[in-house]
Order: sequence, then C-alpha cells, then structure tokens
Amino acid sequence: MSRVVLAMSGGVDSSVAAWLLREAGHEVIGLFMRHGRAVPGESPPACRVPARAAGRPGCCSAADAADARRVAQRLDIPFYAVDFHEPFERIIRYFVAEYAAGRTPNPCIVCNTWLKFGKLFQYADSVDADHVATGHYARLATGEDGRPALLRGCDPDKDQSYVLWGIPRERLPRLLFPVGEHRKDEIRRIAGRLGLGQVADKPDSQEICFIPDRDHARFVRQHCAGTDSSGEIVTTDGTVVGHHDGLERYTVGQRKGLRIAFGQRRYVVRLEPATRRVVVGSRQELATGDLTAAGANWLAGPVLDGCEASGGRNFSAQVKIRYRTSPAKAAVEILPADRFRVTFCEACYGVAPGQAAVCYQGEQVLGGGWIE
Repeated sequence: MSRVVLAMSGGVDSSVAAWLLREAGHEVIGLFMRHGRAVPGESPPACRVPARAAGRPGCCSAADAADARRVAQRLDIPFYAVDFHEPFERIIRYFVAEYAAGRTPNPCIVCNTWLKFGKLFQYADSVDADHVATGHYARLATGEDGRPALLRGCDPDKDQSYVLWGIPRERLPRLLFPVGEHRKDEIRRIAGRLGLGQVADKPDSQEICFIPDRDHARFVRQHCAGTDSSGEIVTTDGTVVGHHDGLERYTVGQRKGLRIAFGQRRYVVRLEPATRRVVVGSRQELATGDLTAAGANWLAGPVLDGCEASGGRNFSAQVKIRYRTSPAKAAVEILPADRFRVTFCEACYGVAPGQAAVCYQGEQVLGGGWIE
C-alpha cells in the first residue's frame, strides 16, 4: 500500500479522487492549500482564506476548506490545511507584472508548476509519501519509449492536460490523476452515491481563485496604484478610434468589450505597452502563421530523443494556444535557450503573448512553453 498526498480543493473532483484512491488501496492524506488572500469588501475568516463571492463558484475559500474537511471526515482520511501564503504571493506578482507588460497571464499553469507539483512534493517528501495526486482530468500511462506519458483526460469537455505541461518530467512517475479515466457526469454520480451531497452538485470553479469577482482589471489596478495604463485605441494603420482606461482590460483576440461601435467586427490584434495602445483590426489581421515560445518544458517525444526520428530539430505536432481552443496542426522547430517555433499548417487566430503553446501528438502531451 502506498501513501498518497491528495490536493483537496473542496470540489467534487478532488473529493471523488480521495474515494477512488482509497478504494484502490492507497493510504490517502488530504491537503488543502490556503493562499491567504482576502476578497475586497469581505472580512477574512480566521483561517485566512477568502470567502466565496456571492453567486460565484470558486475554489480555495473558507467554505471550500470546510467542504474538503467534511469529505475527509466522511471518508475517514487524515486532512490538513497548509499555509501556502508566501509562495502564492509569487503567483500574484507574476499575474500583475504580465498584465502590466501587455501580456495575458495564465496563473493556473503557474500554480500547478510552482505549487501543486512543486511545493506539494516537498510536503509529500516530509511525510514520506510515495505519490502526489490531484483531481485534474488528465491521465498517465507508459509510453512506447517506456517513459511515463501525460495524456488527455477521457472526458474531452473537461480535459485539463493543457495546464499541466509545466510539470517537471522527473515527477511524472510519482503522480496520480484518479478522475482522468472518468467523465464528469460519472464523477458527480459517484459523489451522489457516496452521500457527498455538499459537493456532488457543486458548480465547477470558473474564475481565478484569488479574484472570485472576476474583475481582474480592478485587481491589477489595485496592485499598480499610481501607474497609468490608459491610452488610445487605434486601427492597424494607426488611426485613433477611441480611448481605453487600462491595458489590463484587453487581450489579443478579444472582440467584446471594446466599447466602440464599428461597422463590422473588430478584434484586439495586439497590445503595445510602450505606447499604451490597443490595436484593433479585422479577423484576417488577427491571423497568425507562426509563433515563438520560451521557457520550454518537454515531457516526451522526439525532443527528448534528440529528434533523431525526424532527422533534425523539427517535428510535427498539434498545438493548443489557449485552454479552450482546439489543437492546430503545426511544425515545431527547437530553438536554443529552451525556446521553440511553431509554424501552423493553417492560419491561427488569437495567439496571445503570455499564454502557453502546448504541443500534442494524438492524446499525448509532448510539452509546452510561454508564447513570446
């Protein structure tokens, strides 16, 4: 029997993951990660995690901690709430700095890389645990090369493999994703059958956990007090068509919320932090044929084999540029200094600096990097 540290968020996925692990014969230790951020306008409870904003499904709140504890008690597994306030502040600084630089951050990926599969392993080692588990919809298998392979979750609508590309490859053998072999509706049925009523019908978290009111622009401005990010809205030929009150309100590919009436659809084509300009254009002007990415982390495939199979430093893959987009066929070229270039077979739309480009071959995640 192996000892497993399970990240429990108080949601249905990690709750059922605890039961699945226990049924498989593992000794399970539930761990709730407190991030210590209070929601503006609310009084933080004693445990220093924010209460959930009214009507907003979230995670990491005091209510979530209580739900996780009740599930652990019902399943008769030990449960601990650990203070991750200090490392979480690093994620806050990253989030604010990216928006200030005119980029679109993805804090969930950073949280997974730095905390869930970083600090969480340190905790697991401190209690002599063999494995770390989460409620992510992803799978692990043994690849054709005999190495651990990260795969998409079985439920295509809930697959979360995109946000896991940053996991250090050497940690894959110690990871478990119990719900990845199941569909979401099945997980909810299991929760109901187990009598976990408080989480069985709980809505999925839809927003950044430290911004439950979804107003990330307010959050960024609050942390950049005294910094003016307002400026002009211009077309791709430089014509000024309006003004905006902050770059943090925009991302590449955005169409809604431009607050300007155009005769036809216009999209954010790029952000220019040096001039504080938001550049808008047609869908065709949004089209991109390639991108470069930095900070690459490779988990599998021809990259780890020196690309001998392809006869060089190029290989074919399907590349996702955002969590909710479909993978696009592309050629990938490995560049020096942990960078790579992606050349799409067909034009891609909405490539946003700061988001991740994640490379797949079929069901398998090869790796990814941050779009430059």
